[in-house]
Amino acid sequence: MQFPLYRPRRLRKSENFRRMVRETRLSVDDFVYPLFAVPGKSVKKPIHSMPGNFQMSADYLVQEAKAAKELGIPAVLLFGIPDKKDELATGAFAKDGVVQRAVREIKSRVPDILVITDVCLCEYTSHGHCGMLEKGSVDNDSTLEVLAETAVSHAKAGADMVAPSAMMDGQVGAIREGLDEAGFDDLPIMAYSAKYASCFYGPFREAAESTPQFGDRKAYQMDPANGDEAIREITLDVEEGADIIMVKPALAYLDVIRRAREEFDLPIAAYNVSGEFAMVKAAAQMGWLDGERAMMECLTSIRRAGADIIITYFAPEAAKVLAR
Repeated sequence: MQFPLYRPRRLRKSENFRRMVRETRLSVDDFVYPLFAVPGKSVKKPIHSMPGNFQMSADYLVQEAKAAKELGIPAVLLFGIPDKKDELATGAFAKDGVVQRAVREIKSRVPDILVITDVCLCEYTSHGHCGMLEKGSVDNDSTLEVLAETAVSHAKAGADMVAPSAMMDGQVGAIREGLDEAGFDDLPIMAYSAKYASCFYGPFREAAESTPQFGDRKAYQMDPANGDEAIREITLDVEEGADIIMVKPALAYLDVIRRAREEFDLPIAAYNVSGEFAMVKAAAQMGWLDGERAMMECLTSIRRAGADIIITYFAPEAAKVLAR
């Protein structure tokens, strides 16, 4: 088909034409909304690098979950910031831990929304790393036991799904075994399978108060230059029992999302991370771009790359745009 017989502009000349032939459909059904849980009551502390996001106590989290449900958002993802941290991350698996309490409150008040819990230790360790330390470095295998115990504690609190993000080798298998032995064989796992050592997590570390006290996470999170390794990592998680696989971050790794879509037939999640969110918000605040259009373009690109699920701080704002 060559010009002048084929003129692609014919199907672009009005919004109705564009809608009719649009290839990628973005829906509120695609969204998961991340939230940050803290102890106490009536706490709603702004996260300065993430405008419109807050550290919230359980009472405010319930309100936020209700609002999300009313917008049609199907799920929230909980991160916890405890009042005390220690080297053994005991707050991560405590029966009355901050996430455990938040899960119980949300599920009792907003039962129809899915509550997913992040399973990692960086928010709970005094050193800020994602696992147990041994001679100054993160020990993989001893961390697996703690991650499994944490996941089971979330399940007992009523979580609908757990999402391990520590990037320890074997974490999905250890958590699957722990859940099955505790009687939660029907609880799904959304695995942070290809999680890169990215600078785009900066605002999140303010939000979760999880900056490492020494060193960095490059020894266990992935090198941003590697694509083939992502496929190996995802394959391992699938073999260990992951129900959903994830690529994180999203925008700088759209090629990895596309490769995952072509290689695997499981649902694929992509995390539109804090730095990606903050860049759009900052540029919009400076008047450098149309924030709403940039938001929707970014989210559509993630969906177009092949993601079925988009974890995004834009979820409520984007849901309102889609409802117009």
